[in-house]
Amino acid sequence: MFIITTVFTACNDDFMQQDPVDKMADGTFFTKEDDLSLYLDGLYQYYIIGHGRGETNVTTAIKTFLGLAGGGSPIVYSDIFSDNAVYAGTTPDGKLAGTYETPNTAPAYYDAPWEWKSLRKVNYFLNHYQEISVTNPDDLKKWAAEAYFFKAMDYYTKLLALGEVPWLTKELSLDSPELYGARTPRVELVDSIMTCINFAVDNLLDNAEPADRVNQDQALFLKAKFCLFEGTFRKYHTELNLQSTAAKFLEESAKAANEIISKGRYQLYKDASATDSYWQLFSQTDHPSKYGNKETILARVYDGATVGTNVARYWGMNNHTRYPCGAPLGVLEEYLCIDGQPIYTSGAPGSYVSNPLFKGYDGLWEELDNRDPRLTQTICRPGEYASVFDYDAGGKYGIEEVGIIYPRITQDTGGGSPDKKYNSTVTGYRFIKHFLPNKGIWDDNPKGKQTAHIFRYGELLLIYAEAKAELGTITDGDLDLTVNALRERAGFDFVKYPKAKLSLSNIPNDPRLDAIYTEKLDYSVPPIVREVRRERRVEMMMEGKRYEDLMRWKAGKLFTVPLRGMKMTAVKEALYDGRIDKVNPVTGIKETAAPKYQKNINTFVDSEGFIVPWAQSPRVIDGVLPWDDRRYYFPIPLKELQLNPNLVQNPGWKKN
Repeated sequence: MFIITTVFTACNDDFMQQDPVDKMADGTFFTKEDDLSLYLDGLYQYYIIGHGRGETNVTTAIKTFLGLAGGGSPIVYSDIFSDNAVYAGTTPDGKLAGTYETPNTAPAYYDAPWEWKSLRKVNYFLNHYQEISVTNPDDLKKWAAEAYFFKAMDYYTKLLALGEVPWLTKELSLDSPELYGARTPRVELVDSIMTCINFAVDNLLDNAEPADRVNQDQALFLKAKFCLFEGTFRKYHTELNLQSTAAKFLEESAKAANEIISKGRYQLYKDASATDSYWQLFSQTDHPSKYGNKETILARVYDGATVGTNVARYWGMNNHTRYPCGAPLGVLEEYLCIDGQPIYTSGAPGSYVSNPLFKGYDGLWEELDNRDPRLTQTICRPGEYASVFDYDAGGKYGIEEVGIIYPRITQDTGGGSPDKKYNSTVTGYRFIKHFLPNKGIWDDNPKGKQTAHIFRYGELLLIYAEAKAELGTITDGDLDLTVNALRERAGFDFVKYPKAKLSLSNIPNDPRLDAIYTEKLDYSVPPIVREVRRERRVEMMMEGKRYEDLMRWKAGKLFTVPLRGMKMTAVKEALYDGRIDKVNPVTGIKETAAPKYQKNINTFVDSEGFIVPWAQSPRVIDGVLPWDDRRYYFPIPLKELQLNPNLVQNPGWKKN
């Protein structure tokens, strides 16, 4: 296994803060091979983001594109920009509410879509690395391969966000004619990205020394991921007239994924002594080898001394008191029951027939019972994975004790006044994936060591399964290797519930999900593709993949599926009727109920009693987010259009 760390080989933290391109004179920097290694070290911070470094508060992440590293972890927070999570406030972020408009200038943060400074550094390297004198020029290819890996990652983000953008091969200056170039056509742009990826695959070392550098497996993962993106994008975005070329990308995706699988180096992480290995994976600190973790293919590992992240503290704090988010009901409804069947097995909208294992919404949190084990390792029952979060005598945040606490339900974005000091959630369903209920780790702020899993084997299996399903070539053997392996790791019992094991002859009916797809999508979804998409959503929840998936599937209208929170039943109403402290006589654990939720003040329910997020927003009617097809691409800033008349704005966005 190969891990990228923040303590790079032959690199110090001060160097990472410098701008070597701007500080050097052309032709005077690269004199020996060590210079190439040192220069590339400085690029890792721009492309191997992980959980970011230092401050990783959602309040800064929410202001950036897809939650990228403007301050928050893109892994933890990016799903806030999708239908996987509901964020606090009286109205959603403008990118969800449909109020986001063409900016005048590009955002200043370094990973914004229309940002070229990082790419300039990469291009400088590629234009000058061959200037050093070596006996065999081929020895330098491994260094160029790193730069091409980063260049492919850079353009992948730009393609996702903006579609066609200029392809640049030089480090531009103020008088460069390329500054006035047109957007490169998608076919040519994608071919150029593929050339970069293939060079990286062919020339990076095959999982060998030197340590702490990108390797061939990671390049193969990037290839599999990118080809799946482009193959499905071309298949479903028929307005591009590129459907006939989709299959070749899907085939390349499956081939690259299979090449990694065939090496036999990776396996799904599983702790034989525990039932929550899935949750444990995301709570790991230090190097994955410490846990015998062979699932991680690319990670950012923090040493906690030179470089750390406070994502653990802020994720816990935000989910407790300050800026809560929550899972919508639609996410829960996609999780299967433990028998491998959906919660509704037949019927039609308004008259669904429930799976006998599904307990419905009329009790406390029984809807979490008898479900895919990943559900309660992603969204917690009260008191599980949580700590009672309170002020100390000095008015500071702290962990008071581990115990049962019923989440405060609020849409407020509060800052920690005493009446907002209990676990909070917007929907009643609180996320605990990535959550570390550990006071010592919280107190390490900002030198936390929570590992950021960027590429992992679980996602690779899903890439392979989806590519094969989209091609129509998936077999039962493929399903056993991928979907069923993920379910087994999660805790499904195939002996007790044989139908929990997915096969081509055992694809469950799901009238609820099929009805949604029929209403919202302009194409039909074969049952096996539906099941692979379900598996991807469940397995990759809160890992920042959902927005990209919706864009490449041309499924933006899924944003308009009504959002709901939990049902406020009579028994829940009683629990939330004031604070109740007592010690459970059986467990000896203090059980705490949160203050009464403010019904009809900042929390609203529909006629059936389900919480309606953003009920006060003029843009969200009955929990329905607006959608416009222009949002499949982000706009080019107006100033860029003014400076370069050869640029053409994306459809539907302001041009001047």
